[in-house]
Amino acid sequence: KAKAEVEKMAADLLDLYASRKVNKGFAFSLPDNYYNDFETSFPYEETRDQLKAIDDVHLDMESNIPMDRLVCGDVGYGKTEVAIRAAFKAVNDGKQVAIVVPTTILAEQHLLTFKERFENYPVEIECLSRFRTRKEQTRILKKMAAGLVDIVIGTHRLLQKDVDFKSLGLLVLDEEQRFGVKHKEILKKKRNTVDVLALTATPIPRTLHLSLTGMRDISVITTAPADRQPIVSYISKYEDTIIKDAVEKELSRKGQVFFVHNNIKTIFKMADNIQKIVPHAKIGVAHGRLSEAELEKVMFQFVNFEINVLVATTIIESGLDIPSANTMIINKAERFGLSQIYQLRGRIGRGDHQAYAHLFISDESRLTKDAKKRLSALMEHKDLGSGFQIAMKDLQIRGAGTALGASQSGHIAAVGYDMFLKLLDQAVHDLKGEESIEPLDPEINASMSSGFPDHYIESVEQRLTLYRRLSRLTELGDISDMKKELLDRYGRLPKEAENMLLKIMLRIFAVKAGVKRLDINPNSLVLSFSQAHMKTSLESIDKILKPMVSYKYVKKDSIQIHLGQKRNNISKALVETKQILKALG
Repeated sequence: KAKAEVEKMAADLLDLYASRKVNKGFAFSLPDNYYNDFETSFPYEETRDQLKAIDDVHLDMESNIPMDRLVCGDVGYGKTEVAIRAAFKAVNDGKQVAIVVPTTILAEQHLLTFKERFENYPVEIECLSRFRTRKEQTRILKKMAAGLVDIVIGTHRLLQKDVDFKSLGLLVLDEEQRFGVKHKEILKKKRNTVDVLALTATPIPRTLHLSLTGMRDISVITTAPADRQPIVSYISKYEDTIIKDAVEKELSRKGQVFFVHNNIKTIFKMADNIQKIVPHAKIGVAHGRLSEAELEKVMFQFVNFEINVLVATTIIESGLDIPSANTMIINKAERFGLSQIYQLRGRIGRGDHQAYAHLFISDESRLTKDAKKRLSALMEHKDLGSGFQIAMKDLQIRGAGTALGASQSGHIAAVGYDMFLKLLDQAVHDLKGEESIEPLDPEINASMSSGFPDHYIESVEQRLTLYRRLSRLTELGDISDMKKELLDRYGRLPKEAENMLLKIMLRIFAVKAGVKRLDINPNSLVLSFSQAHMKTSLESIDKILKPMVSYKYVKKDSIQIHLGQKRNNISKALVETKQILKALG
């Protein structure tokens, strides 16, 4: 049964990505004077990265291939404006826009932001969430189906069956990783021909993995807005005196405090304790099991400054924009995921005041290895705009998971990513009615370190972009061009980078020779051939190799080649391997 479910999931996801490659989407028009007028009405100066992300989205929307872009940028770095401009572009071409957010509070905040931004333009904006009465919801749904609503903002309520659009052109997903499996399945079906823009501060590793490996396009905003200061973070054991000092310091500058306590059973006890420590504090409690009305009341009290200390679970993780809240205390921080703490910490420091985060941990000796890694990563990446690096670190600590999901949410861990790409290519060919031979991807085993060291290329994003480009090279001239570019941009190549380029070169030669695996040692080389990709017979290979080297067959399609006397250095073996593959290709 499990195998059948995996196969069905794989088929659905493959169909989605394959059909996105084949299907034609709507090609939006180029920016006109009306759009330029809207752009200049933005009251702030755009950052460099923000402008780049806006340009990326424009190009995607103007193409007839459906957009699937992830915009990753820290909280308050201007992702919403990227979505607002995309929405204007869609509405300007007569299309409707759906903006799906994980929480009702965030939906309400987005509604205010969008209405303010579109104030001088004839754009009909509605919000569909549980804070609307049934009668209001019915009215909005009818208007949407008739095409009388241009932009609708809502929670997963927008994904229910009774929701219909006259002409949906753009789907914006804010904090996409917060949606459940069922919601994502519904979204997948909508994604086929509609342009999709996902916004996130710290993408979960699987989302990031899909972006880095070319499945989805990614734009990263790391430039901080003017006047923004990095958050000062402290890690310590729980202490009442620290709570007292931190809260009183924040309240003395007319600010507000988030206290994150992710245990509903003891949250009111914790709130009572804080009230005893800081008697003059006005404390509210927020958690996911409160009724809609209670939760709304508490959140709006905090937004309106009637409460200055909010004791809450992770319900505050996404979306709340409260510039006056500049201190956060997180209890039992070791129990949170890296991206989760980063996301929580991003709720503060949105104004021009210095923000402080206190992470309380249990006894350090009881922390797991991964918990220690997570906390040290947070302290290491405290600079502004480090959300992308945090997600990269999370990728290293947790691994990318599988391409089709992880078993933790009840669905089944499925095929690995490399296999997924191969299946994807096959599915695209099937949809087009073309015959496809699985491309050869040689495995190269050689005891040498290869890659771009941190000291050579400091930027994580630049290193990843280069790895992505390297993995796609298919011609020797491309490697030569890449080497020139590296020399020009970063200076002389270290040994590891030289080895990396050599590996790519060997891979290209191996593909031409029909070799699926190379095992390279200082004194010997084993070549394993792929029958499906060999351009010459084994007899022809014998004729080529006999004058060159001493060799023997170890299997029907594997040859072991002797590379000389005892030597410890693999460098000569690599040069000889290149010559042999070149002759065979």
